[in-house]
Amino acid sequence: MTSLRPDTSPRHGPPSLPHVGAAAWWALISVMAAAFVLELCLGSVLIPPRTIWAVLSGREGVPDAVREIVLLYRLPRAFTAMLGGAALGMAGLKMQTLFRNPLADPFVLGISSGAGLGVALVVFAAWGFGFLSVLEKTGILGNTALITAAAMGSATVLCVIMAIARRVENTVTLLIVGLMFGYIGSALVNVLLQFALEHQMQSYIAWTFGSFGGVTWRQLGVFSPVILAGLALAWVLVKPLNALLLGEGYARSMGVNVRRTRTGIILGASILSGTVTATCGPIGFLGIAVPHLCRLVCRTSDHRILVPAVILTGAALALLADMLAQAPGTRVVLPLNSVTSLIGAPVVIGVILRGRRTMETGT
Repeated sequence: MTSLRPDTSPRHGPPSLPHVGAAAWWALISVMAAAFVLELCLGSVLIPPRTIWAVLSGREGVPDAVREIVLLYRLPRAFTAMLGGAALGMAGLKMQTLFRNPLADPFVLGISSGAGLGVALVVFAAWGFGFLSVLEKTGILGNTALITAAAMGSATVLCVIMAIARRVENTVTLLIVGLMFGYIGSALVNVLLQFALEHQMQSYIAWTFGSFGGVTWRQLGVFSPVILAGLALAWVLVKPLNALLLGEGYARSMGVNVRRTRTGIILGASILSGTVTATCGPIGFLGIAVPHLCRLVCRTSDHRILVPAVILTGAALALLADMLAQAPGTRVVLPLNSVTSLIGAPVVIGVILRGRRTMETGT
């Protein structure tokens, strides 16, 4: 497996970001910027970059339909993808560090299952109890209702996990408890699906596909500050995260309050993954793949390097996945989760093979 241990070579003074190489940072920024531009240009309607610039700069002469596509649909979608990818990558990095498991992902504590159960309850209750027509007329059923339901489901699981984390010292026990909550949530959803009608199942399955689209500027106004706050919390925890790479005993010897740090890691990762799941649906594999890609590229496990690298890489990969899901030039829209799986699964396989080769060669 990819080593999660930090670079412990002696340095004079605090390590600085440029030792990875300025070219590498500029390359990450350039890839993210290029993916952002392509996200605005590509879709069912292809829009040239100069037209995109004309829309963003407020020039006259751009057709109203094109202006509306860019400003009301593609621009918020691109910002959502950037923030969502960065959030999932950061949550995955935190979980892999906390549990010292290279295959841990942002949803290992059952947050995604809680969100899915909340959505399932709202969808099935709306259909089953005759509330559908009322909710449709009032505009409650739809994106807003699903976001609210998923957020409540995620928050419920988070509260339970946080309560358990205060009583449990062993992170392995906490990991097992989180996995059990995930199984319980998935089991309850499957029970509901067993009694669901076809249109109910279609509504729920459509949510599970995941999508960065459909997020309005108003919703983005709530989504963005929460994600940015979660990313800022990750930077605050950089030193404790580095200490935890060598074990909780080492972290305590360095003066780290392990219980408080663990609470902060779980809270931050859960907020990031729960917010993305509530707004965009359950989006898999980015949280596993992004941290490993950054470790391979940067060749370090130092979180002072990995945190900004994960933000940039997560944003770029999410934009790339969403762009591919749009099947540019066609009216076909692929499930986002399928695309992220096709991107992330080879990375996970590579991590496993690399770890096995390392064990065999001893290098």
